Amino acid sequence: MAPKLFLFMYTLLLSFHGISSSDSIKYKVINGVPKTPGGIKFTEEIGISYTQELLPKITNFIWSIIFQQNNLSDRKPLDAIEVFISDQMKVGGSLGIPWGNNKININSKYIQEFKGDDLKWHFTGAMYHEVTHLLQWNKDILPGSLKQGIAEYTELKANYVVPNYTKPGEGNSWDQGSSINCRFLEYCDGVVPGFVAKLNKKIRTKYDVSFFK
Repeated sequence: MAPKLFLFMYTLLLSFHGISSSDSIKYKVINGVPKTPGGIKFTEEIGISYTQELLPKITNFIWSIIFQQNNLSDRKPLDAIEVFISDQMKVGGSLGIPWGNNKININSKYIQEFKGDDLKWHFTGAMYHEVTHLLQWNKDILPGSLKQGIAEYTELKANYVVPNYTKPGEGNSWDQGSSINCRFLEYCDGVVPGFVAKLNKKIRTKYDVSFFK
């Protein structure tokens, strides 16, 4: 084997790992840009191993606490969750975005430009957010504020919202924005325990604003 090809394959193996959870979801984390400033910072401050260990914990948290899906038949079918660290997104964009049915694209440029000493904490909260999108039923039929509000509700329940996050009661309308929608869902859950889980179950077939009645 040519030395350059061997080195490329060895580097790829070091940057790619996969583990399977007890629930048969296969977790993959790929640092596709390990030599860029953002890719290096990801390796040094977050890492593939940490991300691999984090994903099953987040999945089980969402299944058990947020969506209360203890039966396999209640869950959205998903064989794998794949996380890609890439430089395809713009500087100043989001840290992560869901991609397709089971992928999360992490913005290495965002990581590169991040200021502060809480990058790992910030990344963890973002992963709670993005995995929620992968596990929720029919996210694409929801209004944008509600889709994002549910994902931020997961962050809130996992204690990964920033200190200056929207306070309960703020805003003029329940669908004014994702953080206000998150607080509205928190309120609804206080009125009807398990409300977000019940809402997610309903949108398995359709969405209608009358669900809130």
